[in-house]
Amino acid sequence: MPRRFIPAVGEAAEEATKKGPLGHPVVDVAVTLLDGSFHSVDSSDMAFATATRQAMQDGLAKADPVLLEPIEAVTITVPAEYTPNAQRLLAGRRGQILGYAAKEGWDGWDAVEALVPAAELQDFIIELRSLTQGLGSYVHRFDHLAEARHK
Repeated sequence: MPRRFIPAVGEAAEEATKKGPLGHPVVDVAVTLLDGSFHSVDSSDMAFATATRQAMQDGLAKADPVLLEPIEAVTITVPAEYTPNAQRLLAGRRGQILGYAAKEGWDGWDAVEALVPAAELQDFIIELRSLTQGLGSYVHRFDHLAEARHK
């Protein structure tokens, strides 16, 4: 296959990863061009791109894809008397509690560390404040992607 068609194949493969078989972008996939037939009259960038898109669609569907969701690293700060409430809230939102300790420099306050799916943080602050008489707060940052699981 002539080298001039390779960029069209690469672009089509990249485009195919923008919306995979589950309707979301595809990550952690490698594409290798092994072979291609060429005909001087019928071959074109568009023909190779179309063949690539079809191959990607078939291959991704057969690859047994899984849906990934973003997981946030969360640190909740609450008065120590409300630590159990914060832990129950995390558990009820598919959170994985990593631990808790007294908040340095804050007498009577705890910091609870957890990993929580980002989707579970939509109205998290409302419930946290409700359970802590308005005193609880939290910060979060992206940590990793993980296979989505149901409640």
